[in-house]
Amino acid sequence: MQNNFITTQAVLAIKNMVGNSCIKVVREELQRTGFVEVLAVKLGEAEIKYDAQVISMDIIDTILQRNGFELLRDNSARLVEQIKTAVIEHIFYGSNTNSLIRNSDYLSEHLAHPYPYLSKVFSDKTGNTLEKFIILIKIEKIKELITYGELSLSEIAYLMGYSSVQYLSNQFKQITGYTVSDYKSKGIKDRKPLSSVE
Repeated sequence: MQNNFITTQAVLAIKNMVGNSCIKVVREELQRTGFVEVLAVKLGEAEIKYDAQVISMDIIDTILQRNGFELLRDNSARLVEQIKTAVIEHIFYGSNTNSLIRNSDYLSEHLAHPYPYLSKVFSDKTGNTLEKFIILIKIEKIKELITYGELSLSEIAYLMGYSSVQYLSNQFKQITGYTVSDYKSKGIKDRKPLSSVE
């Protein structure tokens, strides 16, 4: 790529980026064009330089869509994706601090908006509550932890911010239809891709 042709810098908001493998795919696919310089990529976002006379945002969006992603151009849609990414980062990659930091405080600080505003935008755009989304992501993390078999249910409950094993168990059954013990003992495998959790 010849940098003297690159004229425009942009930060792309990208839907469905939920793990490190997504970061790698987005970086590689954008670089493969030969017309995009990737400056940085993180969950839900890529910072690029490109020549708008050679490659358009529509082409970039097509490249992303071929790989299961989507370019977000609407401000509300961007914020919803940022909320989803922040929830996933906090619950899945938060270095076991989820029980120590309230989800609402984390999101408000991370996204620089009051939690009631984030919750309203999320509900208006998705038709679901932000609280429900957080619970669904927590359930997916609990499934992962149960599958690994390294922690007791008490440790999982503490790690995930539940006040008791009973509370975790009740919520798990309500969402999945299975008891925790059935999920564990019967080797049930119904984990969902995080990008499909709504």
